[in-house]
Amino acid sequence: MDIVKLGRTGLDVSRLCLGCMSYGTPDRGNHPWTLPEEESRPFIQKAVELGINFFDTANVYSDGTSEEIVGRALRDFARRDEIVIATKVHGRMRPGPNGAGLSRKHIMAEIDASLTRLGTDYVDLYQIHRWDPTVPIEETLEALNDVVAAGKALHIGASSMRATQFAKALAVSDREGWARFATMQNYVNLLYREEEREMLPLCREEGIGVIPWSPLARGRLTRDWDETSERSQSDTFGRTLYEHTAEADRRVVEAVAEIAKARGVPRAQVALAWVLQVPGITAPIVGATKPHHLDDAVAALAIKLTPDEIRELEAPYVPHAVVGFS
Repeated sequence: MDIVKLGRTGLDVSRLCLGCMSYGTPDRGNHPWTLPEEESRPFIQKAVELGINFFDTANVYSDGTSEEIVGRALRDFARRDEIVIATKVHGRMRPGPNGAGLSRKHIMAEIDASLTRLGTDYVDLYQIHRWDPTVPIEETLEALNDVVAAGKALHIGASSMRATQFAKALAVSDREGWARFATMQNYVNLLYREEEREMLPLCREEGIGVIPWSPLARGRLTRDWDETSERSQSDTFGRTLYEHTAEADRRVVEAVAEIAKARGVPRAQVALAWVLQVPGITAPIVGATKPHHLDDAVAALAIKLTPDEIRELEAPYVPHAVVGFS
């Protein structure tokens, strides 16, 4: 497993990050396709055995049960000083006022709740789970700085937002001398490349670690276009990401299939290899709900696409409407 620095921090992370949204109590939250604890643990254990030391979850995943499952598994399968745990704050965790968002009150309540669920004294990376237009960014950043100063998080990160918003946040932190966003978790894959316009150049310029979510486009790049899965049938948000560019996206999926066939490898390896070769990408966040998912992800690290293959994969792409911010 390749190990790299996380942005400009001194933190060593595996070149792949295991996304843990798929692990949680199915009847809690909005993801009925999640794996319960007994079925989740083998994937977390295998990730550790393969050399993955970077794990990403969120307070809102399966109503907090993802954090609980991940925390218990990592305590059993790994040493805390070798593992990098990332979680997020923003989503609604309880009804009524102050139950969601990026206010100081919500951040301070949720970092403690996440630490309790994870069973740890600190997280390595605490991320805002989208931008909150209802709260001044100064309030959010000062609260996050205090979380870091209290030792409850080592670093802070951001997720999908406009490049102008991210630039403003970085400027405010620099001006005030507060902890600075070290990472950007945004949406990057062969079916959605809009981040190449502004966000990825900004991250490269500012030394931000990029840890993209859904590098396989929620599995669409791994199967025939018309083939469905249990998750895709119930994934309302996922359908909104691709419904307006279906014909061009289909051609991208076909190009992935052709190159995978020529190489004699699964499509997932080709699609992930493309993300890994995008300049500035630190560690794509991969999901795993079947045994071969982790094997394919690790195998993708060894694939080096040729310039001709990259051109073939990218040629069918058309501009997409900006999505993923909410």
